Amino acid sequence: MRSEKGVEQVLHGGDMAKTIREVHDQATKLCRDLRRRQTNAERIFWEVVRNRRFHGKRFLRQHPIFHEDNGSHRFYVVDFFCHDWRLVVELDGSSHDGQEESDVERSDIIEASGITVVRFRNEDVENDISGVLRKLEKQVRM
Repeated sequence: MRSEKGVEQVLHGGDMAKTIREVHDQATKLCRDLRRRQTNAERIFWEVVRNRRFHGKRFLRQHPIFHEDNGSHRFYVVDFFCHDWRLVVELDGSSHDGQEESDVERSDIIEASGITVVRFRNEDVENDISGVLRKLEKQVRM
């Protein structure tokens, strides 16, 4: 379980603002770490979308989405991102139970930048990846 994954990362803290370079370095480091510690569901989903295997579109895994909040620069690390479709795919496991409100807030912030957020349960990916992909296909054809 990776509890820090769903937490918003603060890029402007306390008395000292970080440079853009420091912010991107922090995001890169966190994303690399999360890729090394992927969940089983993330591993399964990645295998079916990597290398343009899903409709010829490129997906990135554990990708930072940057935003600004009251003058503070922040980022969320999303599970999967497809730039062509402006689409985020989030896989939710038990660590998301009880934090539905913060997940909705996070999705709202990401969607405010014109990116669609789609969520699937880890169990659905692990037990029915074909069904997950069918639902995803319906979403991107809308």
